[in-house]
Amino acid sequence: MKIIDGKKISEEIKAELKAEVKNCFIKPGLSVIQIGNREDSNKYVSAKQKAALEVGINFNLYHYDETADEREIVNKIKELNNDEYVDGIMIQLPLPDKFNEKKLINLILPSKDVDGLTDRNIGRLVTNKDPLTSCTPLGIIELLKRSEVKIEGKNVVIVGRSNLVGKPLMHLFLNENATVTVCHTKTSDLKKMTLQADILVAAMGNPKFITKDYVKEGAVVIDVGINTINSGLCGDVDFDNVSKKASLITPVPGGVGPMTVTMLLKNTLKSYNLKNSK
Repeated sequence: MKIIDGKKISEEIKAELKAEVKNCFIKPGLSVIQIGNREDSNKYVSAKQKAALEVGINFNLYHYDETADEREIVNKIKELNNDEYVDGIMIQLPLPDKFNEKKLINLILPSKDVDGLTDRNIGRLVTNKDPLTSCTPLGIIELLKRSEVKIEGKNVVIVGRSNLVGKPLMHLFLNENATVTVCHTKTSDLKKMTLQADILVAAMGNPKFITKDYVKEGAVVIDVGINTINSGLCGDVDFDNVSKKASLITPVPGGVGPMTVTMLLKNTLKSYNLKNSK
């Protein structure tokens, strides 16, 4: 068993991004819209700001109280769409219930949608037309490639079908010529499916659900889950036991998590380069 060190790989990528940003005549710009004051959102936004400044990307946060009028958010998105110094726009999710999440996300210009969540970018992902792609799935593919895991021709099983991870990841794997099975709460005989996986991705938000009985000997196991239990943070995989069967496995924390923020920066630079190539 070998642990895939997401923190180390993300630092390597950030160093590459920093070197590229250093040669930019005007620094790329990332703008984040946050509504409300959730503790987890505050931490995620802070991590994004720190990482952006670390690689030299200009960062601006627009933080609104949850009592804000949705029209104010709409106007800010339109303003950022028209700002030539803004290359990436993202809305920190989840939003308070009164806001129309889908509507606000789809107001973002697809070329600045660094979270890869607009309908246009999702459509481009499905048709394999090099979109800006959701950051966590993109980070998973990057982790596998930099760990020299062959994807083409492999059986991949994803447990979880969320719009943020499971669905976009399915298409990324298909675009890499893997054979993909997506499982969820209505899947019958889940264990039968997961035992066929050369690459198993757990992304359902259920602490330590994937035990060694679900894993084929020598499989690569990617744990996307971040759950808080009495003993601290854990993933969706029972790491201590599954690691004895897996050939490669990501830990929680320190696996997929650091890659998500880094891919946001990579998408921002991609948006900047596409704009300037035109």
